Amino acid sequence: MPALVIVLFTAALVIVLALLAAAGTGKLARLDGATYPAALMRAAAAFTAVLTLATALTGTLVGVFSCTD
Repeated sequence: MPALVIVLFTAALVIVLALLAAAGTGKLARLDGATYPAALMRAAAAFTAVLTLATALTGTLVGVFSCTD
């Protein structure tokens, strides 16, 4: 049961970090003079990038820690 709690907590943390990155990107885009749709697209791209990097890192760590030498 504790392993499930750790997984859920980590997933929630990754989502919060992705939302923070997206909000920061959107705000910086608006300060740069981008329109609302353009800022929203940049924020969505940042959110997707953070989730993609987290997924890639998870896959890599699973591969490293599941080696049975």
